[in-house]
Amino acid sequence: MAHVRTAALLLAGLVVAQPPVAAAAAAAAAEIRAPGLQAALDYARAQKTTGFLVIRDGQVLARANWPLPEDAARFRATFAHGVNAAGEPLEDVASLQKSVVAMLTAIAVDKGLLDVEKPVSAYLGPGWSKASPDQEARIRVIHVLTMSSGLDEGFAFVAEPGTVFLYNTPVYAVTQRVLEAAARRPLAEITRDWLTGPAGMADTAWRPRPAAFGDVGNPVGLVTTPGDLAKLGQLVLDRGRAADGTRVVSETSLADLFRPSPSNPAYGRLWWLNGSDHAIRAPARRADGPLIPTAPPDLAAALGALDRKLYISPGRRLVVVRLGQAAPDKAFDANLWRLLSAALD
Repeated sequence: MAHVRTAALLLAGLVVAQPPVAAAAAAAAAEIRAPGLQAALDYARAQKTTGFLVIRDGQVLARANWPLPEDAARFRATFAHGVNAAGEPLEDVASLQKSVVAMLTAIAVDKGLLDVEKPVSAYLGPGWSKASPDQEARIRVIHVLTMSSGLDEGFAFVAEPGTVFLYNTPVYAVTQRVLEAAARRPLAEITRDWLTGPAGMADTAWRPRPAAFGDVGNPVGLVTTPGDLAKLGQLVLDRGRAADGTRVVSETSLADLFRPSPSNPAYGRLWWLNGSDHAIRAPARRADGPLIPTAPPDLAAALGALDRKLYISPGRRLVVVRLGQAAPDKAFDANLWRLLSAALD
């Protein structure tokens, strides 16, 4: 079972119809306050990283931003949105957004707007899937949050809800519609008023994805920076309170996000969890041992395609953020945490 501690998260933004900032970043900048982290910083840079940040107890231990190389045309057209005033990369963080939406659902529960034990059809009406009426009625919001809806990516019924873990982006995107129906407000307003405003995440926004992104069943991307993601991580460490002490989400609803799900002990409510005896990436892909053996057992992670990472360790009061292109090293998670653990232990 995962040794997951009470934690929470905050992030979101506003759909902004504006041209992306010029992709050419200023000269690469690096800041290191823990010399032992130099090896981790060097490794991150060699792995096509654009933004890297390590924070412990609210203090920056290492921070670096590197410009995209000239040969990154495809990445620039799909994921990159330039840089902010501080030179941090602004990127669509892919499926890392799922963990942000999970936080929104937790806040909706606190507000009495959402009951995750109700059927999805209670919010969207019947016919939102290709399942039969009886089958669809058995799919609850909690099943979508834990990737155990029993639907395939085409929304066809293939398993009893709650029994099989199937990482499913198109079905996940239904959660955004559920939130809007429950709150009777657009997602952009919800995230601004509930999350980004209180957390001071001024560079985070929901933006329509360009055509070059392709059809992934989720046409809206979350664009953010390493600094904003770190604020999200700190909110988790501070048990749902913003930097000014404002309660953003209750500790109870926060803890629910990080409770291992019955169909996959390495997954909570749209968050990945370390420390379990096995992890399931897909129905037929069970791997014995924790998700990242070299990382702290209490690690919670928001993960996106191309190795977008937000790692949070409550026990170590640690937040680590990594943005950029896909890491060439297929063992990126394990090797990065080997270096981080050696430096921080």
